[in-house]
Amino acid sequence: MTDPQLPPPSSNGHVPPVPMAPGQHPPITPSYSAPGYQTPAAPDGQLPPAPAYQAPPGAYPAPVGGYGAPAGGYQPSDAPQAPKSSALGIVAFALSVVAAVVASIIGGAAGYQIGFTLPTVMQEMNESTSDLSFLAPVRDQVLMGEVSFWLGTLAGIASIVLGIIAIVKRAGRAWGITALILGVIGPVIFFTVLGVALGVGAGAGSATFYGA
Repeated sequence: MTDPQLPPPSSNGHVPPVPMAPGQHPPITPSYSAPGYQTPAAPDGQLPPAPAYQAPPGAYPAPVGGYGAPAGGYQPSDAPQAPKSSALGIVAFALSVVAAVVASIIGGAAGYQIGFTLPTVMQEMNESTSDLSFLAPVRDQVLMGEVSFWLGTLAGIASIVLGIIAIVKRAGRAWGITALILGVIGPVIFFTVLGVALGVGAGAGSATFYGA
């Protein structure tokens, strides 16, 4: 006999599933696939391929090509820097040449003429006077010597200042170093040339005035 509540057995020996009681829900089978993803069927005897990773809905997508540099950030320049002009150093060198060479030549020429005329002036000098009026015959040469001295002084100071600036800014550094050296030793060169010229002029003047 069979239970009146159970369904009768089938003719092929298969027992049909037991019907669910009223109010009972079917069991939930866990699913590990992402939303909208269907696991493809695998051949017999092989494992199904792993599901591809998909970002969850609402996630922040990464930009294509990676993250760019922030706006206004430092960007190295590929273009080589243009070399600085050497004009400042050349100007300083030119002024140092005026201070050390040109002024010394003019002062030496004036000193030679003063020395050459000095024996004659000494004969006409009044011993009772202590002023410099005895230099009146050579006043033009004295004036030329004074002008050359002040010209060399101004040019030397300017060459020293511009030479230092050229060295610091690397605008003709070699020219600036040379200008600085000539500007410093310019007064020494000037007075050395002037003293030698006075002595040579005085010797030549004495030989002419007193006779060899």
